[in-house]
Amino acid sequence: MKTSETAAKRLAEMYKEEFGGKPSGRYRISRKLLAELVGQRRLYAEDVPTLTRALFEEGFVLIDMESFFVVMSANAFVNYRRAGKGSSNES
Repeated sequence: MKTSETAAKRLAEMYKEEFGGKPSGRYRISRKLLAELVGQRRLYAEDVPTLTRALFEEGFVLIDMESFFVVMSANAFVNYRRAGKGSSNES
C-alpha cells in the first residue's frame, strides 16, 4: 500500500509532465485513478485530508470537485486580491 506522501510526490511530478495536449500545469484526476495512486480500491473520508496535507507540503493544492479532483500549484493563489475587513462588511 502506498502512503499519502508517496502519492503526493507522484501527483506533484504529474504537474510537470506533458499530457492532455499541455506541456505542464494544473490537471484533473478521477476519484478512481486517485484511489489507485494511493494504493486502495476506494477513497475514504479520512484519506482526502491526509492526501491534501501531503500534497500541500509539496507546494500544491488538491481541490475536491465531488466527482474528480483538481491539482494546482499553491503559487497560483499568491497574487489573488485579498479581502479585508472593509470588504467583508454588509451593505
